Amino acid sequence: MNPVTAILVHVSDPAEGLLWYGKAFPEAVPSASLPSGFEFLRIGDIQLEIVPADEKVASGAAGSVVYWWTGDFGRSLAHLREAGAVLYRGPMKIDDELWMCQFRDPWGNCIGIRGPMVAEML
Repeated sequence: MNPVTAILVHVSDPAEGLLWYGKAFPEAVPSASLPSGFEFLRIGDIQLEIVPADEKVASGAAGSVVYWWTGDFGRSLAHLREAGAVLYRGPMKIDDELWMCQFRDPWGNCIGIRGPMVAEML
């Protein structure tokens, strides 16, 4: 099996979702598939695909959470709050100097972050 290639996030308004996730993940590069023109955000080798919620897959927390690695947990925590994400779970220490937490986006989907906490955040 290959590494993760795409993460789909279901929202009520994909255009609004692309804008919001572009702010939440400033390192993301707006991209489009050809010839379809399907727009997504590229983060490294992963396509972050913001797609319409429907009767088969609604938006919101439903069990699976993708955790994004950060080298500066405190800075990422502050940035996601500033972007409008709502802290949902944590932050909590998980191993040695590693911390984790979950946020909810404006559509109720969970975003997880993991990484080292800087001393002034303790």
